[in-house]
Amino acid sequence: MDELGSCLRAWRDRLEPAAAGLPAGGHRRAPGLRREEVARLAGVSVDYLARLEQGRATTPSPSVLAALARTLRLTESERDYLFRLADQAPPTPGQIERHLTPGVRRVLDRMPDAAVLVTDAAWQLIDSNELAVALLGDLRGLPHRERNLAWRAFAGLESRVDQDAAARAREHEEIAAELREAFGRHPHDAALRRLIDDLHGLSAEFGALWASQPPRPCTAGSRTVVHPQVGPITLDCDVLAVRGSDVRIMVLSAGPDSAAAEALRLVQTIGLQDLASPDPTSSAGDLQPSSS
Repeated sequence: MDELGSCLRAWRDRLEPAAAGLPAGGHRRAPGLRREEVARLAGVSVDYLARLEQGRATTPSPSVLAALARTLRLTESERDYLFRLADQAPPTPGQIERHLTPGVRRVLDRMPDAAVLVTDAAWQLIDSNELAVALLGDLRGLPHRERNLAWRAFAGLESRVDQDAAARAREHEEIAAELREAFGRHPHDAALRRLIDDLHGLSAEFGALWASQPPRPCTAGSRTVVHPQVGPITLDCDVLAVRGSDVRIMVLSAGPDSAAAEALRLVQTIGLQDLASPDPTSSAGDLQPSSS
């Protein structure tokens, strides 16, 4: 595992803070990201990352490796090398493709006026830009399952997205439809199978929707987000598919010179200051677009 730790440290040292969406200011004793920054962005503990880098941890899981590859912005070949160093099989064509291409990263980095989230076909949140975090709350430090938007929806975890009962029921139908479609394409993806099994155990509603073969989901709509300082903001919600991948880009945006655009600018000004006090009710859940 010494080579694994050496590579993790080298990849961490080469990544500039700005490239990871972090402020570049402040004194840094070494180039690149601090260990605690990588741990927070990847959703692992600092202690566990330290043990990985020092060769003291047991074999990390594929979900941890995928999170580290995403956080460290590894190329596809580097990601596969990371998996092999950890004695794990790299993702295969039969599994959900969760790797972010340079183009998707540029969308995240260069759309400052819209809230952008990237998920995979299993509704696992892969990444989000800073406006999405400020608008919807920060999921990055939560356990792996709690960063899954489908799980959050069926578990009834509180959200800043305002929905009535009818909209929530429609959302649940649409999520179940997408997961069924994903399962049809990737029946051997272990993470997707675990999620579906967990959802069956969690929610009788999900089981009924799964059995009913709900219709295909819509791909556009609107969402009203209730920000704790700014108040309700109604935004366009669009989902963009990435060709050749199972990655989806969700964009919450407002028309130019609209009241919603002004509210988004205010959220951007407030930024992450709101996150200084933990807000367990703030989440990016309930974001499946609808036709309403």
